[in-house]
Amino acid sequence: MAPTTTPRLYTFAAGDAGPWHITGVRTVIGEGLATAPRLDIVAGVGDAAGVWALRGIASNERYVTRPEKQQLLALQPPLARAEARSAILIPIRKSAAWWALTQDERRDILEEQSHHVALGMRALPAVARKLHHCRDLSETEPFDFLTWFEFAPHDGAVFDELSAALRASPEWAYVEREVEVRLAFDPR
Repeated sequence: MAPTTTPRLYTFAAGDAGPWHITGVRTVIGEGLATAPRLDIVAGVGDAAGVWALRGIASNERYVTRPEKQQLLALQPPLARAEARSAILIPIRKSAAWWALTQDERRDILEEQSHHVALGMRALPAVARKLHHCRDLSETEPFDFLTWFEFAPHDGAVFDELSAALRASPEWAYVEREVEVRLAFDPR
């Protein structure tokens, strides 16, 4: 029997197909994304024939300490929970100044100054998330990260508080492009 592997490459494809109904596309900073009726998430290389397709790789956590990782694993609920019928995809591109920093300098900004991990933990277990790295595919990808958030509709305020706190942090001075794609699970 062949070993099973977890897919790492995902394509988020906006168009006419997919189980997620796009309820809104908001440009936070920089260039936006075109609106489309549906979003499909495909393991591997998806169809780029739609309105837009963004690719990212699920990878290891890069800026957490061992205790933070253990706490995240203990608190983070799985994706695709039956009650998690709301989702938000946030593509982000950071500036060249961010990428010129060393990893420990980025960790200092992310956690010591901005409290990114701590803020995220406050939203658990209401909001589940998965980070996809685009920059690992190519520096020419339109975004560096795609973060997928899922939650029950009644937990929308928890997500809104989290995103507002993160956007007010020192880390966000390095964001040059961010879009917020709001979705509702509707497999038709």
